Amino acid sequence: MILKPDQNVWRTAPAARAAVLIDGAEYFAAARQAMIKAERSIMIAGWDIHSKTRLVGPSGEADDGYPPLFAEFLARLVVERPQLQINLLLWDFSVLYTGERDPFPTLALRWSTPDQIKFCLDDCVPIGSSQHQKLVVVDDKIAFSGGLDITMRRWDTGRHELDNPYRIDPDGKAYEPFHDVQMVVDGEAAQALGELLRDRWACAACETVRAVKTEGDPWPDHVTPEFTDIEVGIARTLPTYEGQTDIREVQRLFLDSIDAAERSIYIENQYLTVAAVAERLARRLREKPELEVLIVAPKSHDSWLEAHSMRAGRIAFTRTVKQAGGDRFHLVYPKITDGERSAATMVHAKVMIVDDTFLRIGSANLNNRSMGTDTECDLIIEASSDKERAGIANVRNRLLGDHCGASADEVAAALENAGGSLLTVAKTLSANGHSLAPIEDTSEGTEELDTVFQSVADPEKPIGAEKFVSNMTGGIVPVRHISTVVKVVLAGLVVLALALVWRYVPLARPDEVREAFASINGNAAAPLIVVGIFIAAGLVFFPVMVLIAATAAAFGPWLGFAYATAGALASALAAYAIGRMIGKRPLRNFLGPRLNRVRQRVAKRGVITIAAVRLVPVAPFTVVNLVAGASGIRVFEYMAGTMLGMLPGLVMISAVGHQIARIMTAPTPTDFALLAAVVTGWIAVSVGVQALVSRYSTGQA
Repeated sequence: MILKPDQNVWRTAPAARAAVLIDGAEYFAAARQAMIKAERSIMIAGWDIHSKTRLVGPSGEADDGYPPLFAEFLARLVVERPQLQINLLLWDFSVLYTGERDPFPTLALRWSTPDQIKFCLDDCVPIGSSQHQKLVVVDDKIAFSGGLDITMRRWDTGRHELDNPYRIDPDGKAYEPFHDVQMVVDGEAAQALGELLRDRWACAACETVRAVKTEGDPWPDHVTPEFTDIEVGIARTLPTYEGQTDIREVQRLFLDSIDAAERSIYIENQYLTVAAVAERLARRLREKPELEVLIVAPKSHDSWLEAHSMRAGRIAFTRTVKQAGGDRFHLVYPKITDGERSAATMVHAKVMIVDDTFLRIGSANLNNRSMGTDTECDLIIEASSDKERAGIANVRNRLLGDHCGASADEVAAALENAGGSLLTVAKTLSANGHSLAPIEDTSEGTEELDTVFQSVADPEKPIGAEKFVSNMTGGIVPVRHISTVVKVVLAGLVVLALALVWRYVPLARPDEVREAFASINGNAAAPLIVVGIFIAAGLVFFPVMVLIAATAAAFGPWLGFAYATAGALASALAAYAIGRMIGKRPLRNFLGPRLNRVRQRVAKRGVITIAAVRLVPVAPFTVVNLVAGASGIRVFEYMAGTMLGMLPGLVMISAVGHQIARIMTAPTPTDFALLAAVVTGWIAVSVGVQALVSRYSTGQA
């Protein structure tokens, strides 16, 4: 047996039914029907979730009476079923990929849907890691896991036509054919995936989602189980975070399953960069002269970053395996031809089939990130009977048929004629304009540059910012506080960058901006006007530090300090009063579940915690003010903590008021140097106070 609980899998769990869903249209149709059947709970976790995804089947249309767009579909479900609760969990740093994502997922999913739909951004991973699991769990009775997120540019049918009017993104732009795979399971296997997803929600949202019990069966009617009464293995990758040691079941299972191969290894994967996997494949090819390895991957990595990181890794991976296997190793891509036109299907699937005994489908790429940096979840079936082996062989034949334009039966016949050789079938089988063509990666002579980019884009473990900051502070800042420290450092760098941009990029006329701020200087009502501006700006979430800097620039160090202090405290008190008035529940509905984390921190230890939050913000200024009021913290403690926490920044920024004014008009190198010193001092004080608070908290726990 390959599967070993607590070693290369988390656990195995029985499922009465399991099926493999090939391509987005088949998966979206199944997920849609399961959600329509949901009674109490739908939980979804993803690397990305897009509110305007067309959650439709192969027809491209919604023919069940519900809206086609994902957010509208969910909203209709909860209106019809008030007892239904939906939890959506999305990786927090998808903003890095705004060009291909929902640019404002919080607005699109939280503010436009009913209260029963909870949306949370998952930042419960180390700096440089991502939440990469793609899970859907319905009523804890069925669950989906694989390579597909419910997001744009994923939908396609198994025909993969060159032109499909439904293969467009929310902006109406067509995209290339797309291939991916998902597995659906029920029973205890689904319950286990529900447990895994609830653990992620608890970490990200600081709240517990309880398992549910229902009478119905949400299994989609049109999906015929390919496996019945089967044991399902679950393999994970979890990076080290907040006391959790890293879990590398995904990596160990890759190596162990390769060691068990006798005749064939079939792989579909987006990336190929793991040297240890390449070396293990090479070793097994040398040990087993009958063994064949067929890998289906994207033809190329088109983005600049992928070209200089993932492609370079794939070249090295291929070289290692090819040297050992020669003609027994083929790396191919799905090609579609229609007359003189042709295209390559994008391969996003993460599939591995060993002989006819081992089937693996999940979220883990064969890159370094999936081995130890990102969160991953793969499902595995290891055959123990002829029926199960036949089921695995049929899945492999369906996948080959998807790429070669043939049915599973036609692939089976071709394999029989080829003496069971996958490579022969891959080279010769072609129908309906579909075929598998060899990938020929070429180096661009940038190996040294590629090595640098690969170490950043595809690390074997998180980049280590937590350890670096902890070392810099003598190890007294716990890991759970590091991300906020890093944010302060980044915020400081942004201040410097904005100063440079303000001077050298014509975003506005600096002299007019300065005159607007200075126009009330000398006015007897200036203090009241400034305080009013601070209060009004706070209510629309305007950055308070920008106001403080503008006040210092307009009124100079002494008056600027006095006015800015009065304005900041007045703004804080006004938002606190609003938070106290509206209470926790409406505020949570407005800001989302992650409000729990902010509330726990600001309410824990009064003055010193508020001071630390001001120095190392866990949320924007106005959000902290609202939460403090809603949490019931006493007003004296709140205002005292606010004053203590903001004092260093107020003093530093006010002290260089005239320099800020000059930077807005005619900056000198000395001005920039002074500003850099102020920012450095702000960062140092922030980190130091956070370290003291962390030491205090540890001693009092």
